[in-house]
Amino acid sequence: MKEAAGSDVCQAIREVQNGRAFFSPLGSRHLLKLWRERELRRGTKHFSRLTSRQMEVLQLIAEGYATRQIAGLLSVTTKTVEKHRQTLMEKLDRHKIATLTRYAVANGIVALNNTQTRDWPLASG
Repeated sequence: MKEAAGSDVCQAIREVQNGRAFFSPLGSRHLLKLWRERELRRGTKHFSRLTSRQMEVLQLIAEGYATRQIAGLLSVTTKTVEKHRQTLMEKLDRHKIATLTRYAVANGIVALNNTQTRDWPLASG
């Protein structure tokens, strides 16, 4: 950056010459700000914005339950489950079941081995 001190420029040249990256303090702050803004948009670690019902639906989706099964477990209609799923995808900026599942696992909402272990009232199908 133009504002960088001469010593920063010399250090940057040495670092790059040795195959390493170098970011000035000003550049680092800017990159950190951009990263934080991106993570906020993606919803990472911000599942506290979700309602308790959305958290339940997210957990059940990540555990591998189908819409009908979730509806039966929560005593709601399939349309309600679909709406919760749509809202989750919008809030978390994840638009596939697989990415919702990865999000739930990465954020401790569900464990990897916690799939289809509940007793649910509907017959499969």
